[in-house]
Order: sequence, then C-alpha cells, then structure tokens
Amino acid sequence: MSAVLTLTGVHSYYAKSHILHDLDFSAEAGEIVTLLGRNGAGKTTMLRSIMGLTPAREGRITLFGQDITRRAPFQIAAMGVGYVPEGRRVFGNLTVEENLLVPVSAPVSAPSGRWTLARAYELFPRLQQRRQSKARTLSGGKQEMLAIARALLVNPRLLILDEPSQGLAPLIVRDVFRTIREMRGEGITILLVEQNVRAAVEIAERAFVMDDGRIVWSGRASEFAADEERVRALAGASTKAVHAA
Repeated sequence: MSAVLTLTGVHSYYAKSHILHDLDFSAEAGEIVTLLGRNGAGKTTMLRSIMGLTPAREGRITLFGQDITRRAPFQIAAMGVGYVPEGRRVFGNLTVEENLLVPVSAPVSAPSGRWTLARAYELFPRLQQRRQSKARTLSGGKQEMLAIARALLVNPRLLILDEPSQGLAPLIVRDVFRTIREMRGEGITILLVEQNVRAAVEIAERAFVMDDGRIVWSGRASEFAADEERVRALAGASTKAVHAA
C-alpha cells in the first residue's frame, strides 16, 4: 500500500500554546486508521492541522505525495478530502438537500464522481425522507448522517471523521459505524477520531494513541483491542465506553 497521508515532525500551536509535539503519523491507501486519546490530548488539533485550519509551524504534512503544510483549507479539500468536524457543523437554516448541494457546486479535483445526490440518498434513506426539512430540525443522528453524506459528495479519497458517535444513541452509533465500513469498501482512506474505543478498534486496521499532544502508542488495532488494560490506560476510556459498541 502507498501512503495517502503522512505527518513528519509536526508541531502546532494555538497562539503561544504548544499543542502538538513532533508528531509522526501515516495513513495508507484504503485503510481505516483510528486516532484515540483522552479529551484534550490534541486529536482535533491534529485534524485541524491536516486541513490547514491550524497550520503546523514546524514539520511537514504530505497528502497523496504532495506537501500541503502551507496550503489553505479550500486547496486541501479540493485535492479530495472530506472532513466531518466535531459537532457536525451542518447549515441549520438550509434544508437537508441544500446542505448536500453545497459541495456539489464547489470546484473539487477528485478523481471520480461516484458520489452523487442520488447515491447519498440511497445510503441514507432517512435523509431523503427529510430532504426539504431544515437541518436544525433533525435529530443528532440524522445531522451526523447529513454531515457524512455532505463530505462524501466531495468524492473524497480521504475522509476525516471527528467524533462521529458523539451524543448518539447506541442504535444510531451502529448505523454510523456500518456506514464507515462501507466507505472503506469504496476504497476511501478513513481517519477516524473517536471516544468509543471499542467500536473504533473493531473497524480499524491501525490505531494511534495520543496523550498531551504526542503519539504514545501505534500499531495494529486488533492488538490494541486485545489488551483491555492498555485500552483504558492509554486511551483514557472508561469500562462503559470500551463496551459501548
């Protein structure tokens, strides 16, 4: 497999606060990689650095073999990156369909146009049923589906998901993770940040654990999943969280 995304010696800051410390990370083509860790460990900052929202001050970030360390967010998205931020960030005053049409009209240089409005509705039939509803009226689960569907309409080669199960009922969580598996089947590389440790490591090939802005463990997700003590100690997960899938 070839590397889709690599971070080498990355340092990122919020003003004078040093958040990410000498990060090394990689995601290979067609795999699911999960990034785990306690709240405040630096996971979201890492995603923001990849997307150019919190640019790295030191180090190098490459995407599809190109250096994107100093590129603007819209340029990174145009390379074929779908980003579902924490909290969904749908446009509440727009309808479901209007939200989905936002990336359709954007200039994206993705390699194919496999993802269309019709396919998004096929994947998420509940969204089609609510296509004329304002996004703010949707449940948390449907808003998450909307955020994922909107990211897919970029026709991404890399899909970045930040806490997709946050605040969702267990049945909806299962739907979301089933969808993530299906995305991998489409050949999309997925970077998943998730507090639901057990659910994440069950679908991922590799896992990285962050603590205090540093990668403190990396390896096969199956190895991580097999060691409950390591799951709790390194990811800061409670027993309830570990078994919540």
